[in-house]
Order: sequence, then structure tokens, then C-alpha cells
Amino acid sequence: ALRIRWIADLEVDGVAYDTPIMGYRVGNVNLLRLWKSEAPESFDFQAFNVGDYYGAVRAKIEAETISKILYPNDEPEAGKELRLKQQYFFVSCSLQDMVRLHLGTVGGLESFAEKWVAQLNDTHPALAVAELMRLLMDEHCMSWDQSWDITRRTFCYTNHTLLPEALETWSVALFERLLPRHLEIVYEINRCFLDEVRMRFLGDEGRVARMSLIDERDGRRVRMANLAVVGSQAVNGVAQLHSELVKTTVLKDFYEMFPERFHNVTNGVTPRRFIAVSNPRLASLISELCGSDRWLHDLDCLRELESYADDPAARERWRAVKTANKRDLAAWLFKHGRVKVDPQSLFDVHAKRFHEYKRQHLNLLHIVTLYQRLKQDSSLSIAPRTFIFGGKAAPGYALAKLMIKLINSVAEVIDRDPQINGYIRVAFMPNFSVQNGQRLYPAADLSEQISLAGKEASGTGNMKFSMNGALTIGTLDGANVEIRDEVGAENFFLFGMTADEAQRRQSEGYRPWEIYRDDRELKSAIDLIDSGLFSHGDVNLFRPLTQSLIAQDPFMVFADYRAYLECQQDVGQAWQNAPHWDRMSILNVARMGRFSSDRAIREYAERIWNIQPVPVEIPAR
Repeated sequence: ALRIRWIADLEVDGVAYDTPIMGYRVGNVNLLRLWKSEAPESFDFQAFNVGDYYGAVRAKIEAETISKILYPNDEPEAGKELRLKQQYFFVSCSLQDMVRLHLGTVGGLESFAEKWVAQLNDTHPALAVAELMRLLMDEHCMSWDQSWDITRRTFCYTNHTLLPEALETWSVALFERLLPRHLEIVYEINRCFLDEVRMRFLGDEGRVARMSLIDERDGRRVRMANLAVVGSQAVNGVAQLHSELVKTTVLKDFYEMFPERFHNVTNGVTPRRFIAVSNPRLASLISELCGSDRWLHDLDCLRELESYADDPAARERWRAVKTANKRDLAAWLFKHGRVKVDPQSLFDVHAKRFHEYKRQHLNLLHIVTLYQRLKQDSSLSIAPRTFIFGGKAAPGYALAKLMIKLINSVAEVIDRDPQINGYIRVAFMPNFSVQNGQRLYPAADLSEQISLAGKEASGTGNMKFSMNGALTIGTLDGANVEIRDEVGAENFFLFGMTADEAQRRQSEGYRPWEIYRDDRELKSAIDLIDSGLFSHGDVNLFRPLTQSLIAQDPFMVFADYRAYLECQQDVGQAWQNAPHWDRMSILNVARMGRFSSDRAIREYAERIWNIQPVPVEIPAR
């Protein structure tokens, strides 16, 4: 077998840090192994002695930077280079560790794929395909064919996005400069693979170009999603709708070639963390009503709650739990954000990563419209509502950051307006994280899941909110579809286009400026933002956001605006019927059994990894 010796320009040590992850009521503990990069030599005395004081610690700084901050801003070239270094560092450390453990416990690497499976969680670790090939061939003297067979049977790939621009690619020039040996391996994988494509689809050179691991247009780039699919034995999406769209859109060519590789495993979340830990009041009430805490490891047991949906006493206790959680969140928001909110108001919560496709600006247009209605009609009365936003934007994503600025600016104006702030308030949760999310999910009355249909892979916030008794307002997107099927259409506030309708409208020629021109309230809301009211008179501050909507509106905010407003009116009416709202809330929780991570992991084990559970005996005390 051909062996290549790669003489690296930079060497770093990967130092393992293990966190024990205890199972629930089982007799074993797993280890979560994370990696820190360190320099083999932290100080260069020779450089120091000749006066190069920075050079004396350069290697230490460069090495430690790799694992210091994940996902640096990749707008500048230096950010792109650091990201690629990070991806390689983490996959190489993990694979070398797996190989070491295998050699020390099992023996020869011929059986590696029988003992190990590596799940590529999106394209960020897709470099692992080339790295395992390098390790098997260059470090352990295996042939190409044997190495490729082991590699392809080791990896599985989970796709997490339907946005073509989010499918990661790397410039060949950067890839070659940092990882020259891996580029050679990618080229050879591509050569062999495209020969298969040509034989299978005779004369279809367009398909060959689309499926190539190298995009030859506009500067040559390595397509990491293509590498992940070609180098894996299984590919899955994370919700039924998403998995179907993967097969008909972004990975259509690969599905037509390898239909047997494609699966669906709908996401799940753990009820131990997202109910028991984050919402002890509700957990205690559920256990009491169900007669045990068996639901913590068998979430389908929540179905026993259905019998209490029409019990006035149970509904009253259910609402008391929610109100207590809302008081806790109100106190936290005042302490950390100096925002005063009314726990008796409807808590309307939109918490997720900031992105145009998630459409926080659609929510904001509803708020601005409500503001204008209240200002224009002093006799108008609505149920008091608190709009709470949480989330972060990528550091280089200017429009998403502008959305955050606009939310806070609208909040400031409403807070200062005594005519309005008794009806609506807007709060932005600082430093949204899993930990702070655990304060938010138990307190939410309404969960905003309003992405453009066909753009969200799954979502898990939608599950966390529903498990804690929030009702959902949403589109038929991602796992919303399955949540609505489970909880019942009558317990879900649905609005907007379907994925097919959105795609058809785009293909027919979507003209957002016509909707802006013809919808009086929409035009008035956009014009109010442009007037400078929310920017201390600066009429240009939010113009990039409003002009993007008027001129392009890539995620069809305007197309769903009117349907969203009408659905929000239904929400307001439903909220004023407290017994009915509480009934819907109980049924949402009762029917969330399908969305446990226990079920998701079980499906991965059965459908993707082909492994069986192994009983672990708890030693006698």
C-alpha cells in the first residue's frame, strides 16, 4: 500500500478533558470527552534570548487559540482558516483516540467498523472521512480499498439544513495550504466516486458536476456535504418533512443514486432536563396526577394526563404552576434586564438563533402593528401581552444583529409610552443559553415557531416549550408538522403557506413590494420603522432591514404577514377563555411522548447504527 508522510507545519497536542455523563436509573456512566489544544513546547528560550519576546510564546498562543472559542467569525480569511483548523483538530483527536482504544482492547483495525460508529452531526466534522482514510493508510499501512470500506462503514451523516448556502464548502486553496494530504485523499475519493456516477447515469455530465466533491464554479471549493454523504453508510434528516425535502432538494442526486442510505430520525429532547430539572413545579404535579414518576423514562406515560384536561380542579392547579413560573421569570428579567413585566399577561416567547428564515422580524411587524392600532384607536382593548425574545446572532450576520437592535429599540419606545405599556411590553432576554432557556420554557404561554415552511430542519425549542405547557403558533415547518399531528390541530395555532405553496409562489415570481403597496397596515408598520421613531430620529439605521424586505423578502415575511396577524387574533381570543386555554395546555403536554430523546436515540440505534442494547448489571451493595 502507498504511504505518504505528511510533514506538518504546526504541531499541537490534544489534551482530553472528560465529563462523566450519568444515565437515569441505570448502572453505568458514559464519558463526554472534549479536547483542548496545547503547544508541545510552551516557551522558546532561544527566541526569548535574542529579544523575540512574542516569538517565545507564539507557538503557545497559536495552539491554544484553536480550541479557545468555537465558531469564530468566518468573514475574514483568518476566521475561515481558524475554523478549518478547529474542525481538523477535533476530528483528528477523536479518531486517533478511537484507533488507540481499538488497538488496545480489540486488536487489528480490520474490525474497526464493527466496533465503532461516528455520527457526523452536520458537515462540521465531515473532514473525519478524509482523516480516517489518512490514519488507516499512512499510519497503519492499509490499502486504499480496505481503508475506504472501513471508513464508509464507520460514518453516518445527519443533515441539519435545507439552505443551500449553509451547506459548508472550503476553498481548495485554503484546504491545500492547511491540509495538503487530505486534499489528495478527497481528490482520489472524488475520482473513484464520479466514475461510479458516470457508469450509473450515462452521459449526464450535469449530474456529475453537481455530485462532485469539488465545485468548479466561481473558484474551486470542496463540498463538505457531498463528502459526508459519499463517505457514510447512512444519511438522515431530523424531522419527517425535512427528511423528505432533503431527498427532493439539496441531496436529490445522492438520493437517486443511494436511496437505501436515506432515513428519518425526528429530533427529541430529554424530559429529565427540560421538565424535571427546569420545571420542578410541573414535574411534581405531573407525577402526582399520573400516580408515579415513570414518565421520566417513558414519556408516553404522559397520556394519563388527558383525563385531567376537563377537570376544573386540575386545570386550576395547572395554571397556578404556570403563574408561579411566570413570576420567577418576571423577577429574573427585572434583575438582569431592568424590564418590568406583568406575570398575569400572556407570555408570548420567541427564543431561538437569530436568522431571517426564523422570521423574528415577522413577530416584530405584528408588535409594531399592534402598537399602531392601539395608538390610533384609544377605545381598542386587547388582552395584555408580554413579548419575550431570546437568542444570539452569528458575529458576521449584520441583518440578524440589526433585528436584535430593532427589537430592543421597539421595546424602549413601548416601555416609555404610558398609553401602550399597560397592554403590551417587549423584553429581550440577555445571554440566552441552555441554562437561561430553562427559565424561559416553564414560563411561556405561547411558543413562536414561525419559520418559512420548508426552511427549518426540525427545531427542538418547539418541543421544549410544548413539554412545558406552552401552546404553539407556527407554520407547517420542521417538527411543527409532527407536533401538530400529535397534540391535535385544535390545540395548535396554524398559519401561513405550506412548503409546496411557498416554493410555487417563489418560482412564479414573488413580488414583496406589491404586498407592501397593497396592505395598508403592513406599509404603515414598515414606514413607521423607517420614520426614525425607534431610532431617535435616525431614518437610515433600520433601512437595510426594511429595504431587504421590500425589495427581496427572501423568506416571504410579507406573504405570511396577514395570515399571521389573523392567527394572533385567534390566540388573543383563546387566551381570554382561561379554562379552554388550560385544557389545550394540558393536552399539549400529555401528547408529547413522541418527542423524547429516548425515542430518538432508540431509532438511531435501530435504523442507523444497527446496534442492540446491552444490559448493565448494577453491582450489589
